[in-house]
Amino acid sequence: MSSPSLAAVRRHTFARAPLLLCLMGALAACGTSTPTPSPSASVSGSASAAPTPTPLPTPEPTPRYTNPPDPGLARIIPRRVNGLVVDVPNHSQFAYTPGDMVPAYGELALRFTALQVAFVEDPRLSLYAARVAGDLPSTRDLEPYLATAAEYVGIAGLHRKEWKYRRIGARVSWERPEDNATAAGTHIYTWTGGEFVFLLIGTDEQLNRAMFTALPGERAAPPSPSASASAASSPEASSGS
Repeated sequence: MSSPSLAAVRRHTFARAPLLLCLMGALAACGTSTPTPSPSASVSGSASAAPTPTPLPTPEPTPRYTNPPDPGLARIIPRRVNGLVVDVPNHSQFAYTPGDMVPAYGELALRFTALQVAFVEDPRLSLYAARVAGDLPSTRDLEPYLATAAEYVGIAGLHRKEWKYRRIGARVSWERPEDNATAAGTHIYTWTGGEFVFLLIGTDEQLNRAMFTALPGERAAPPSPSASASAASSPEASSGS
């Protein structure tokens, strides 16, 4: 039996060549194609690239260096006390602003929204009245500011111990009496009344007390029976009425 001729083998190989070339091309294409990322990988990559939002800082309160009109604040100040005229200028006639009270009342003054001044020429009396926003302070809450309040109205001695928390009639106030740091007869008062804070300085005690009584104030708590007995025997108790 004769073997196939070399020409026949070549013819058979050449006939299959196009098919082999196609298969090789397809395999090459599969080996070099770029893999398509899965949806989960794409989402994960984009999520990690997203910037983390930075929270904005909470604005801090700042002093108000403008003084808006506040007719209600001006109205609470009497125009006459003990027969004397009280000058209550319009807010546009004086340069004081709530922010100017920061040296006296510190952080509390950052919540002052309006300021009104008043004065009597003779005997001398000056009054600062401020409206407070937010939580309303009590008269006790003014204790941290007593020394600087005294300095604000021109008292050189910055001594907290000079101030006394006093019951005056049915109300309470901090009072700083005359001493070596003040002019003769000078008393200073600071107290709260509802949404207001007051700072008063005057040289006549009768006039001071009359103005204090005419303005809003914080009512004193009823004394307990034991406190009443103790107060009755105290010399200071009689001076607070």
